[in-house]
Parts: sequence; structure tokens; C-alpha cells
Amino acid sequence: MKIAIIGAGAMGSLFGGLLHEAGNEVHLIDVWKEHVDVINENGLKIEGISGDRIVRVKAHSKASDVGPCELVIVFVKSTFTKAAISDSLSLVDENTVILTLQNGLGNADIIGEVMGQDRVIAGVTSFGSTLLGPGRVRHAGSGDTYIGALGHLSDKRIEEVSKVLSQSGIKALHSKDVMSLIWSKLIVNVGINALTAITGLLNGELIEYAETEELLELAVKEAIEVAKTKGIKLINDEPVVHVKEVCKLTATNKSSMLQDMLNKKKSEIDFINGAIVREGEKLGIQTPVNTVLTNLVKIKEKMNDRI
Repeated sequence: MKIAIIGAGAMGSLFGGLLHEAGNEVHLIDVWKEHVDVINENGLKIEGISGDRIVRVKAHSKASDVGPCELVIVFVKSTFTKAAISDSLSLVDENTVILTLQNGLGNADIIGEVMGQDRVIAGVTSFGSTLLGPGRVRHAGSGDTYIGALGHLSDKRIEEVSKVLSQSGIKALHSKDVMSLIWSKLIVNVGINALTAITGLLNGELIEYAETEELLELAVKEAIEVAKTKGIKLINDEPVVHVKEVCKLTATNKSSMLQDMLNKKKSEIDFINGAIVREGEKLGIQTPVNTVLTNLVKIKEKMNDRI
């Protein structure tokens, strides 16, 4: 299958490498020229739990160099989704489907507005990857990937994508209620990301302090209320307990949003805690804790811009 990966960061590079190793024609697309050049000259170095090796996958700075693909996988940060998709129209023809495995809420809708909702597949993945430098990633974790349609894409097309992923070592399962999975993952991020970004704490440290643990609980409870009012069935019976368990399991991790703050990059706050605020406003539900967390992260972003 001819596949394009939009956003060849940690996750995009890992997925692209695995799909290439399985015999697919894979094209990594990223704006980081040094990363693209290193991959083309020396190959993509993958290390970690799946072994250390060099993968000779193609990389590009422009989508227009690739041509139409059967599958496009989007891994850019949510803040760049609309721009990245708008610049990638050349990847799409009547046979193309687009899969988003991005964090947060709203990416599938943005992609659908540009590409057409009935060709979009949304999903969540338990895979973990770390970008170590140009042309180099660490495969840090594996697990199930769930994908499903939000529009009227046929089950056959989704099964085709699921098969391609699974044959590449990315176990993919077709979910008939992918929104429940997206919201369940969103709620974990709601409880962890903004708090770590604001405090500088590691994931596990959030539950070592009574103050941050209380804020985590309150932010998650607001998200639960919004989800239930929308009719979303969450996969965890006790989401607050689940988020705390994730904190324990990833105790030494720096969340992606904390890394963004440390690297003075724009975060995905509008697609995580900010998404809860927006959805709450539509439903007439007050979300004061998520509003405060969202605003504090945005203030930190503005302060970073001034430095």
C-alpha cells in the first residue's frame, strides 16, 4: 500500500518505519529539513523495544513530491492540523483515506472539513515513541491501536487499514464507537498534561501533592460531566482512578505538554483542556478548573514567546 505520513516526529517516524519494514511504499513528510535530510542520507534509526536497526524509508519536505496515496496518516501536533492538511491536498484522490491518531479532540473534524468527512478514520494508539534527534527515534512502548469511522466510510476500507497496520506489528482493531476511546484518552490528558506543564512536575509527582491531586480530580470530573451529557460512553468505569493509575504507570515521564513548555513550543492545550471548555460552553456546563488550567498554559506560552 502507498502510504504518506504527515508529521514525521517521534510517532510518525516510528509508524512509518514499521510500515516500510512490512513492505509498504511509505513516504515521511515533515517540515524539519535536517530530519528529512538525515533520513534520506543515512536512513531512519529506530532503537528500543523492537530492536535497533536502520530503516531506509523515503522522507520529503513537501507533500507535492509524493503524489496520491491510498492511506494518509496524520501525526502533526493538533495546532498544525489545518495547515498541514491544507498543504497536503496533492496526496489525495478518490481512493484515499486519512487516518488521524493525534492527541486531543477535534482533529478528525478539521481533516474532514478539508478532505471530506466520509474519508476520515479516527483512532487512538498505545504506542510510545521518543524523538532522539534528526533521523533517530526510540520505540518506547507498544499496545493496541483502535480505529473507526466518524462518517460513512465502509467497514471494508477500515478493515483494509487495520490489516495493513497489524501486518506491520501495529495491532489495530476496528472500533464501532471510536469516540468513546478518543474521549477516554482525552480525559487522561486533561488530568495530566496541563498540570505538569504549569508545575513542571513529572506525571507521578502529580499525585504526591494534595493540591495537584485535587486539581487533577476536579479537571477530570468536569470532563466526565461534559462527556456524559454528550452521550459519550467512557471505557473506564472510574475515570479519576484510571488517570491516577496512568500517573503511577508513567511516573517518571515528562508529559508532551511539559516538554512543549520546556522547549518553548506551542502546546495542544486548545485541543485538550480547552476542548472541554468549548464543549462545556455548547452544553451550558461550567468548567472553571479546565478554564483556569487552559488560561495558565496560554500565559506560559506567551511568556515563552517573549523570552
